[in-house]
Amino acid sequence: MNMIYLLVFFHVCVVYGEFYDSYKGTPIGSEEYYQHVKANTTFWCVSEILPCDPQEWRRLDGSCNNLYQPTSGAPHTPTYRILPPAFEHDGKDFVPRSSKSGKPLPLIRKLRTSLLANARVPDQTLTMLSSHFLVFIASDVSNLHDTVNYVMWTPGCCNPGNRNKDMCAPIEVPADDPVHQFSGIRCFNLTKPMTFQSNGCRKKGTKPERILTATPLVDLSTIYGNLGNPSRSLKGGLLNVEVEDGITWPPSEKTNRGICLLNQRPRETRCHKTPADEMNTLMSINLMSIWFWRYHNYIADRLAEVNPCWNDEKLFYTARDINIAVVNQILYYELLPLMMGYDNLVNAGVISQSYDFGFRDIYDPSFKPEISIEFPIALRWLHTAAETITKMYHPNGTFIKQVRGVDIMLRTGYLAVDNNLEYITQGSFRQPSAKIDDHNIDPDLAERTIGPVQRAQDVASSDLAKDRLLFLQPYTKYLKHCFGKDIKTFEDLKDFFEPEMLEKLSELYDDVEDIDLLAAIWSETSVKGGRVPHTFYCIVTDQLLRYMKSDRHWYERRNRPHAFSIEQLYEVRKSSIASVLCAVGDGVSQIQPHAFRRIGPRNEMTSCKNIPQIDIEAWRDSSCNGSKSH
Repeated sequence: MNMIYLLVFFHVCVVYGEFYDSYKGTPIGSEEYYQHVKANTTFWCVSEILPCDPQEWRRLDGSCNNLYQPTSGAPHTPTYRILPPAFEHDGKDFVPRSSKSGKPLPLIRKLRTSLLANARVPDQTLTMLSSHFLVFIASDVSNLHDTVNYVMWTPGCCNPGNRNKDMCAPIEVPADDPVHQFSGIRCFNLTKPMTFQSNGCRKKGTKPERILTATPLVDLSTIYGNLGNPSRSLKGGLLNVEVEDGITWPPSEKTNRGICLLNQRPRETRCHKTPADEMNTLMSINLMSIWFWRYHNYIADRLAEVNPCWNDEKLFYTARDINIAVVNQILYYELLPLMMGYDNLVNAGVISQSYDFGFRDIYDPSFKPEISIEFPIALRWLHTAAETITKMYHPNGTFIKQVRGVDIMLRTGYLAVDNNLEYITQGSFRQPSAKIDDHNIDPDLAERTIGPVQRAQDVASSDLAKDRLLFLQPYTKYLKHCFGKDIKTFEDLKDFFEPEMLEKLSELYDDVEDIDLLAAIWSETSVKGGRVPHTFYCIVTDQLLRYMKSDRHWYERRNRPHAFSIEQLYEVRKSSIASVLCAVGDGVSQIQPHAFRRIGPRNEMTSCKNIPQIDIEAWRDSSCNGSKSH
């Protein structure tokens, strides 16, 4: 039997590529590969990498972005840490840290209800579209398998016999909880984050390290997949689509497969058959995926018109390259300046000033394409900006109805009935988001989170639990790293908190060095010139810069493989979320130019004819000479 595995190993390596240890990033031999096959751990622990070509396009699986470390940027590779882990050992396993005095840290649910109030307050600047886009970006660089774990695979961690199981980490609800003191609910279900240890890639008893299924860069893996793309039509560079009643959709199975658990049949049957099941989950991911799926084909069709001699491969990868560039352009230059402050991002080197919109290149191969363990935790602060009441509008601006977002989660089929997709699209740029800097959280997210799937859940408590389960350092250590501040007392924090929030923290924590990172981010004041907390700004800026430094295919680079010409880059610079919706949004014939911002003075509704679009003529290939595609 061993000889058979060795022969298979030799054949695969010769015909396909080389096998690497997904954790260490080093090649593995036949015996190590055989051990993973025997243990059924190859999916998580082994990366198959084809030989790298310095001139190839960005790979779907993210590999070979760094030519010296081929696995970096691929799924199932490690995160890095801004600061070393903080944990203890209970004699059996690594566990979250205790307080400085040795006592347990404050109860997670108690911290949440004390620091974040349940309330819905509309933002006076941002639209729901901003929230949808940020959730989509978060899903692209992280993943939902931890949520799937506690919802589907390990749903009973609150049962008395399960609480001490290896993967369970239930959240205690105190007896005097402001919501559940009379409900009888004393526990929220939660599982531990998946690690290289829990998935069999590293020995148990070694320091746990997070494992993710997403590619870490912003590369639209939610749409294109990261293990190949079965959704390509292999014609004209297009992705497969279905057209029903004049509406274009990603491919679908008419079943409740995957996690489209809550479709209300017989009307709600649509469930996307795509490379990433995440498209079928949160409404934000669903909407954005549909739009950028269509936008790929919108680009590919126009490329084929101006370049009839291009084959499917060139059309597909060029359209994908433009699509990814457009998303990053929108993220860096349109949305983040509204939240983090334009001048702040310019001064940090994250974006160019408007008068210098040419090429930029800070690529450094010594940086691996990866995300920090702190980055997804910091992004979870954005749950406080989420509005779960979804309002629907007719294209003429008439309000139609509203629905609770947690009730249509996992119901991809809901979009395909009663013109809901069109009405929700219209609502995305007409409705305000939740206020992002007010220390409140939407009541449905705070108490229901995933609707009918579980009786009660608190997304922010789950977020804080993951802060501890991932062994993040106390907040004061990040202040030292980010701002050089030595914090010894609560009084030393007065520059970062309003007096009432600082008083709450001092009442909840025995020592200033006990404060959890995410709890502090919930409570901090905003950075000057922006609307995000100081430490959130630090962690996110660190990641944004790393993306550009580590990405060999970054769209602003002059010397990358298949780089844009300066004319093509200028066309990408024209793109906006409004231009995307004008191109592919349902019923969108007019929109405000700055669609992440609410309609108002200097941002009035206008015809899509007035919204600049990318001119694909910049990609015209003179060598085609009118010849037909081949």
